[in-house]
Amino acid sequence: MGHAEPQAAVSLQPFWMPFSPNKEFKAEPRMFVRAEGMYFYTPDNRAVIDASSGLFCVAAGHCRREIAEAVYRQLQTLDFTAPFLRAHPKAFELAQRVSEFTPEGMNRVFFVNSGSEAVDTAMKMALMYHRVRGQSQRQMFVSRERAYHGVNMGGVALAGMVNNRRAFGTGLPGVYHMRHTAIPENRMVRGQPEHGADLADDLLRFCQLYGGENIAACFVEPIAGSYGCLPPPKGYLDRLRKICDDNGILLVFDEVITGWGRTGSAFGAQTFGVTPDLMTMAKAITNGSQPMGAVVARQPVYDAIMEGGPKMGIEFFHGYTYSAHPASCAAGLAMMDIFRDEKLIERSAALTPYFLDTMHAMADAPGVIDIRSCGLMAGIEVAAVGAPGARGHELQKKLYDIGLNLKNTGDTLIVAPPLVAEKQHVDEIADKIRRALTA
Repeated sequence: MGHAEPQAAVSLQPFWMPFSPNKEFKAEPRMFVRAEGMYFYTPDNRAVIDASSGLFCVAAGHCRREIAEAVYRQLQTLDFTAPFLRAHPKAFELAQRVSEFTPEGMNRVFFVNSGSEAVDTAMKMALMYHRVRGQSQRQMFVSRERAYHGVNMGGVALAGMVNNRRAFGTGLPGVYHMRHTAIPENRMVRGQPEHGADLADDLLRFCQLYGGENIAACFVEPIAGSYGCLPPPKGYLDRLRKICDDNGILLVFDEVITGWGRTGSAFGAQTFGVTPDLMTMAKAITNGSQPMGAVVARQPVYDAIMEGGPKMGIEFFHGYTYSAHPASCAAGLAMMDIFRDEKLIERSAALTPYFLDTMHAMADAPGVIDIRSCGLMAGIEVAAVGAPGARGHELQKKLYDIGLNLKNTGDTLIVAPPLVAEKQHVDEIADKIRRALTA
C-alpha cells in the first residue's frame, strides 16, 4: 500500500466565529479536539477541566456513549421528517418525558432548536394567547436590565446587556426593562439575597404608567445567568407572579441556563416555588449533543390558543424546519434516561453546599470584588483593569493555558460545572482559578 498523502493545514480564515474576537483568536488559537467526562483535550492532548459545562449544557459530562448511540440508531432509521403536517413518535415521547420534570400543570411542549428560538417563540405565544382572548392590544413586554434572552431580534429587544444591543438598536419596540438586583447590599451573598424584592415593583410601575392591560408578558431568568449569576432576592419572584396575576400578564421564565438541575431542582421554578405561565429551555435537554430547545406552556395557555383558533386549519402559525428533529429527540430521550437513572438532579443538590463553600472561600483571592452563587453556579467578579471586560478576557485565556475552561462575561468568571462533578473536580477548578488570579 502506498503512503497516505500528508493533510494540508486547514485555514482558520473562512469560519466566521460567533461571539469571538476573530482576529485575535486566529492569530493565537486555543482549540479543543476531543472531550470526555469532565475534560476537554487540546491538540497536544493536554487535559482542560470544563468549569462551565460547555456553555451550561453538558450536564452529564462529555461524549456520553448512550446519547451517541441513540443518535446513530436514529439517523439510520429516520433521519428527517418535516414537522409540519407530519410527525414521528419520538417527538411525542420526548414531550411526555419533559413534562414529567416540569412544574405541575406545565405540560404542553413546543420544540425548537435553541434558547434564542425558544424566547422568540414564547413571545409569539404570549401575543397569540391574548389575541384569541380578545385582548390584542397587549403588545408590550417587560424584561430586566442585565438580562440575556438569546440573540434573535425578540431576544435582543428583551436583553438587558448593552453589548448585545449596542450594534443592533433596540430590536423590537414596546419592550421596557425593570432594574436589575445587583445592588451593593447583595455583594458576597451566598444564595438568595435578603435585599431587593421591592425591585419587582418596577413591573407595577409600568402597569400604572402604560396600563397593565397593554402588557403581554414579563420575561425573567430565575437566576440571571449570562451576566454572571444574579440570584433572585427572597420574595422577588413571588411579587412578580402576583403583579402578573393582578394585571392579566403572562409570566415567562427563561430557564435555558437554570433548567435541568442547575439549581438543585429540575427547574428554577421549583427551586424558588413560583410557577410561570411559559418556560423556555434548551442546552442540557440533549446534554448539548444535538441542537434543541423548547417552550413549555401551562395547559390553560395551550387550550386558549387551540380553542380560539380556527375550527379547521393551523392554530399557531409558527415553527421551524428542524423542530423536534428525529436525531435531537433521540438525544433528548437518552438524556432523560440519564437524568432518571443517574439521579443527576439529586447529585446537583448534594454537591451544592460543598461547591458554594469552595467558591466563596475565594473571596480573599487577589482582585475578587464579588461572588454571587446559587445551586451549581457562581459568578466571581474581579476588579477591572483597563477597559471593562479586559481583565476577564485575559483571565479566561490564562485559565485555558493553566488547564481550565470557563465562560466569562465582562470581568466576571462564571463557574457552572457538569452535574456529574465530584468534590475533587470542584477543588481543581478553585485551585486553577486562584492560580490565575494570583498570577
